[in-house]
Amino acid sequence: MSAPAAPEGYATVNPFIITTNAEELTRFVIEVFDGEERVEARTVDEDGLLLQAEVRVGTTTVMLAERKPDWPFTPSLLQVYVGDLDAVIERALARGARLVTKPTDFFGTQFARVQDASANLWWVWQHGEAQWDAEGDDGDWAADGAEGGWGEVSPELAYIHDTLMEAMTALRDPRGS
Repeated sequence: MSAPAAPEGYATVNPFIITTNAEELTRFVIEVFDGEERVEARTVDEDGLLLQAEVRVGTTTVMLAERKPDWPFTPSLLQVYVGDLDAVIERALARGARLVTKPTDFFGTQFARVQDASANLWWVWQHGEAQWDAEGDDGDWAADGAEGGWGEVSPELAYIHDTLMEAMTALRDPRGS
């Protein structure tokens, strides 16, 4: 099956982040992930709020808009592959992000999470030699006899899981509403 046609510079699926302080988040994406803004797409609404900005990161275009006063808080959860995880984490922290999950080995790949100032959660990956368990072909992560669970969990997997649970339950609207 071939991928549907998409315009130059766009992937088949592109995230659209509705956020508080979209201008700041646009700069965050540009500076942390080496993004490049497509300035011709920048649109400001009648109320002066950013209606659309587009930032190309690698092979994906991330679209951003300012949350209107009566719109609900909707944090985004995004996955990004990077070439240098430590450098990206350092840039994110310098731009005010909070480290949620420190760089951790995940089946041979390095993985971390940061939360930006608008409460969006970024899964940041540096691809390595993935080492998936080849035993069993059922495709789930449960060990034999474990129903709906991960089976035996390593300290790394427990840490990755626990930091996600903590971050998600601690999500708060940056506008305080």
